[in-house]
Amino acid sequence: MLLRARLLLASLGGGLLLLLILCLGAQNLEQRPRLWLGGGSTAPLPAGFLVGVALVVGVISGGCSVALLARRPDQLPGRE
Repeated sequence: MLLRARLLLASLGGGLLLLLILCLGAQNLEQRPRLWLGGGSTAPLPAGFLVGVALVVGVISGGCSVALLARRPDQLPGRE
């Protein structure tokens, strides 16, 4: 349980740190496309920001998946 909590906190912390760096770096970009979501659209956002947000979401979801799928130390392979 402690291993899962550490993995989860590490992935959330790393994702939030990446998001902070992304927000600081995407301040002065001139190309600002809109993201179309079904019937509406978002505010004009820098293209690098959209790619960066996708990367951050991937890091967080990957870390959460690893935390949920991690085996207990006393669990032997093949004996689930």
